[in-house]
Amino acid sequence: MAVKVRRQRPRRRVCWALVAVLLADLLALSDTLAVMSVDLGSESMKVAIVKPGVPMEIVLNKESRRKTPVIVTLKENERFFGDSAASMAIKNPKATLRYFQHLLGKQADNPHVALYQARFPEHELTFDPQRQTVHFQISSQLQFSPEEVLGMVLNYSRSLAEDFAEQPIKDAVITVPVFFNQAERRAVLQAARMAGLKVLQLINDNTATALSYGVFRRKDINTTAQNIMFYDMGSGSTVCTIVTYQMVKTKEAGMQPQLQIRGVGFDRTLGGLEMELRLREHLAGLFNEQRKGQRAKDVRENPRAMAKLLREANRLKTVLSANADHMAQIEGLMDDVDFKAKVTRVEFEELCADLFERVPGPVQQALQSAEMSLDEVEQVILVGGATRVPKVQEVLLKAVGKEELGKNINADEAAAMGAVYQAAALSKAFKVKPFVVRDAVVYPILVEFTREVEEEPGIHSLKHNERVLFSRMGPYPQRKVITFNRYSHDFSFHINYGDLGFLGPEDLRVFGSQNLTTVKLKGVGDSFKKYPDYESKGIKAHFNLDESGVLSLDRVESVFETLVEDSPEEESTLTKLGNTISSLFGGGTTPDAKENGTDTVQEEEESPAEGSKDEPGEQVELKEEAEAPVEDGSQPPPPEPKGDATPEGEKATKKKKKK
Repeated sequence: MAVKVRRQRPRRRVCWALVAVLLADLLALSDTLAVMSVDLGSESMKVAIVKPGVPMEIVLNKESRRKTPVIVTLKENERFFGDSAASMAIKNPKATLRYFQHLLGKQADNPHVALYQARFPEHELTFDPQRQTVHFQISSQLQFSPEEVLGMVLNYSRSLAEDFAEQPIKDAVITVPVFFNQAERRAVLQAARMAGLKVLQLINDNTATALSYGVFRRKDINTTAQNIMFYDMGSGSTVCTIVTYQMVKTKEAGMQPQLQIRGVGFDRTLGGLEMELRLREHLAGLFNEQRKGQRAKDVRENPRAMAKLLREANRLKTVLSANADHMAQIEGLMDDVDFKAKVTRVEFEELCADLFERVPGPVQQALQSAEMSLDEVEQVILVGGATRVPKVQEVLLKAVGKEELGKNINADEAAAMGAVYQAAALSKAFKVKPFVVRDAVVYPILVEFTREVEEEPGIHSLKHNERVLFSRMGPYPQRKVITFNRYSHDFSFHINYGDLGFLGPEDLRVFGSQNLTTVKLKGVGDSFKKYPDYESKGIKAHFNLDESGVLSLDRVESVFETLVEDSPEEESTLTKLGNTISSLFGGGTTPDAKENGTDTVQEEEESPAEGSKDEPGEQVELKEEAEAPVEDGSQPPPPEPKGDATPEGEKATKKKKKK
């Protein structure tokens, strides 16, 4: 018995040790379950988290505020962020960077670079010959690109979230303006990688706002379509979005609420910042007028004084939204001289008269892209801080012709809350109620190529072809396959933006190059030599527009087919059983789609590409490919299309034919 007891004790110890290890693993796992969102605005950012036991919640910064200024002060050995950097802007304006998101993905000759330099002349922008972009020259030893500065801000937002959650956080959903093109979106992803963040998705801020609105009003959504317009005027830009809410039937979860982006309109430079700059200029003129006879320098030549005036203009704009007039006052504005002047709301509205005339523009763009009228829109809801300006509301109300404007949403935090809900839905650690999101492509993308044709015997000419890959206001994420059937040698094609006629001349200059990349295919001729007896099914290029709205060329392959006659064989018992099970469950495995992912376009028969300008004999074909199941919603962004793309595989598909 004694021996038996002694043998059992080690087993109990082993069992307790196993239990302790399992508990330790579970505790370690629970420490990394939190996810975060960053609503990255031009002037300020909002960070939200979800962790076990804590539903969606806005993160408080070190000053216990719910929003943090997007400002960075860079010194030789120090960095300041948020409110600390804002206070440093007066002492060291050259080293304090703000509104740098306007430079993301922009080449040096972009009009927005010149506009930024005119707004903030204290910053020295130098040319980067390798990337054809600009960077901030802080000192002779310090220089940073806009992407690097944004990476610092994202890293700071991560530290705020981790301090608030009391655990490490890596997964994040980041909001971007809906008008960001491919270069700008890739710039944000690059900044996130520098910050060590795993981006689950770049979500458009208007989509995040619409998702937040729908999540908190799930009970009001039914099978009848409801069209809601969101008018978002922030600090740097204005976006108008038309969203349709409706209950739809899904294969995975039955009837579920859905939001669909129907129309989008925007103005890249209409926002609160431009109003503040007008006020700053007005205040600078008043100060110079007060010192006219004293042979004083122009206050505009003093960066510190202009930083003080911009801060006062920001405060003045806010106060005038609720008051008819207010006294602007700054102690020691320049040369120890105090400044004091009365500004009325009427004066402010006169200064910004041309800006207020642009307020209805995004509304008309959104209606046009949605092919809807204002009568079909049930409600117009205000989002963004600049919509608090009374004149903006007055002009907008007149433009939409409604009785009143909706203010039943948190104008500052809606996007952050919608983004963190999406982060929880994409994370494996949480299970949320499904909410189907159908986002829309703003800029169409097409493929262009040139092919040699024989018009008459012995007479050859080059023919230009275009195929639309992703049409304007079409859904995404989405995969497409384009098949080139007339090539048996190496060739190249261009991936470009499609028709951008909906943009004005100034917006087109800001947009930049319409060419995304040029793909040069090598090895096409070798593949035909390798399979001379096989029938070619064309060169297939597989494109993917992912959840973040980023385009990638996944692969290019040369496909061949041949007929092989096989003698009939008796099906084995296992084969019969497999066929029976397959038929019982609908003929195969259908992977579950993400519960909160964007709807994907199902696979269709190959058909001529959209917008084809060729004769019926042209054999280039385009088809939509079913979205592959996503095991982990937090996949890194796909690689950028390469300049020289080699076919990834030469596939010989044998087609069996039974006698």
